[in-house]
Amino acid sequence: MKVTSYYPVIMTERVEETAAFYKMHFGFQENFASDWYVHLQHGQDGAINLAILDGQHETIPEQGRGRVAGLLLNFEVDDVDAVYDRLRQAGLPILLAIRDEAFGQRHFITADPNGVLIDIIKPIPPSAEFAALYVDDALPKEQ
Repeated sequence: MKVTSYYPVIMTERVEETAAFYKMHFGFQENFASDWYVHLQHGQDGAINLAILDGQHETIPEQGRGRVAGLLLNFEVDDVDAVYDRLRQAGLPILLAIRDEAFGQRHFITADPNGVLIDIIKPIPPSAEFAALYVDDALPKEQ
């Protein structure tokens, strides 16, 4: 199978509000917008895409309809501290305050209007214990 694209789709009753949230706080732009589906693409990298879908739409099989649950979106960024300050000042909920993790991340967690968790991450060098678990070319380097 040759995969040509991959992106998450958030199912919600709040399509317009959710799309506006990701445009305002995360730099996405609309590539397609209707009342039931919005396709977003990041303004700085066209390979980063996100879609927002009315979870009750007829194209979703009945047993799969509803709203998103159990989803965590990861965004790796260059300056996690600056993003933390900006989103906190914008009033977004901070569910996990910024901190360094021994497994190789400096990160914090916020949420979108649907309760979807958003983990904002900067890879950092892991502790020796966790470094041993990485394959060599996947080991986070100091940036």
